[in-house]
Amino acid sequence: MHNRHTLSTLLVSMALLLTATHAFAQQPPPLPIEKTGIIETLPRQYPESWFLVHDASFFHMSDGKLYVIDTAADRLTEQFKGMFNIALIGNVAHSSKRGEFYATETFHSRGTRGDRVDVVTIWDQENLSPIDEVILPGNKRYAGIPERFTVVLLNQDRWLAVVNFSPATSVTLIDLESREIINEIATPGCTYAYPTGAQGFSSLCADGRFMSTDLDPNGKLVSQVRTEAFFSSDDSPIYERPAIVGSTAYFPTIAGLMFPVDLSGPVAEVGQPWQLVPQQERAEKWAPGGIGIIDRDDAGRVYLLMHPDSKDGSYQGGGPEVWVFDPVKQKRLKRIALKQWGLTLAIGRGQKPKLMVVNPTDMSLEMYDPETGDFIKTITGFGQETPLMVHRSN
Repeated sequence: MHNRHTLSTLLVSMALLLTATHAFAQQPPPLPIEKTGIIETLPRQYPESWFLVHDASFFHMSDGKLYVIDTAADRLTEQFKGMFNIALIGNVAHSSKRGEFYATETFHSRGTRGDRVDVVTIWDQENLSPIDEVILPGNKRYAGIPERFTVVLLNQDRWLAVVNFSPATSVTLIDLESREIINEIATPGCTYAYPTGAQGFSSLCADGRFMSTDLDPNGKLVSQVRTEAFFSSDDSPIYERPAIVGSTAYFPTIAGLMFPVDLSGPVAEVGQPWQLVPQQERAEKWAPGGIGIIDRDDAGRVYLLMHPDSKDGSYQGGGPEVWVFDPVKQKRLKRIALKQWGLTLAIGRGQKPKLMVVNPTDMSLEMYDPETGDFIKTITGFGQETPLMVHRSN
C-alpha cells in the first residue's frame, strides 16, 4: 500500500512539473531592460491646438502646476504633454520666441515656514525643466489668483516685468539676456503691467486713472504720466483683465461697458466706452463675470464670459454664455450657450481656433467650436484640481 501511494504521489508531481514546464515554455520572452534618465522633449514651436492650463492648487497653494495640454487629441495619454510646478500662488508668462516660461514662486526654508525667498524660475519650453532663476528681493512680489498681467514680457521679449504688491506697488524689471534685475519702478496707487509703446507699460490705478511708465533702452525711467480719471472704483468699477488686440486693450466693466485703451504710444489713451448688451436685453441684466473672463483670437474678435441677473457680488461667478464681439465695429457677433457654467475661457491660435472653458463644478475643460458654437468634448483627468487660468500657447 505504501509503495502504491508513493508511486501515485510521484506521478502527480511529474504531471505538475510537466504542466509547469509547458506553461513556462509558452511565456513570452522577458522584456528588455529599459534605459533610465531619458527625457522626452516637446517641439520648439507648440502646435495651435496646445493650451497651457494653470492650476493654482487653491486648497494647497504651495503645489501649483502648469499643464501643457493638446486639445486635438482624444485620449488622455495623448492630451497630457507635460507639467511643471509653480510654488505658492505664482503667475506665469510664456515666450515662444525665447522658448521659455517664467514663473513667480515663493519658497520657505522649512517648507511652510522659515526664511522666505521669492524667485522668477525660468523653465525650458522643450523639456519643462528649470534652467535658471532670478531672486526677487524684498518679499513683495504679487501673490494671488492667477492673472495675465502680473508677469509680462516687454521690449520684444527682452525684458520681464514682475508686478509687486505688499501693499506698496511697483514693477521689477528683469533683463532676460543677462538674467539680472535692471530696475524697480514704483507705481504708487497703481498696479498690473500692460505693455505700452516701444518698451514701456501702463498700470491701472485705484483712483480711476492709468499711469503710463516710459523706459529708455536700458530700462531706466524716462517718465510717468497719469491719465484723467475715467472710472470710479466705488460707483463704476472695471475689470483689470483686458483682451489686447494689436495695440488696443479692451477693458470690460462690471456694469457691462467696454473701454478701448490705445497702448501704441508712450501714454495710454482711453477711448469712449460702448455697450456690450443690446438695448432690448438690458432688462435681463447681462454682465461680464468670472476669473479669466476675456480673450481674443487671431482675427481680432473678442470673447467674453457673460451672466444674466447680475447683482452686487456676482462679478466673479462666471456665466452660462460666451459672447463674441467685433471690437472695431463695437458689435456683438454671436452668443455661445455653454453646456455647463463657465468660470474662465481661452481662445487658441490659428484660423480655426478652439474655445476652452473651465467648468467650475468639476473643474474640467470644455471645448467648443467658436464658429458654430457647438460643444466638442470635455478634457479632464489630467490631474487638475482648480485650473483657474488657461492660456493659448503663444
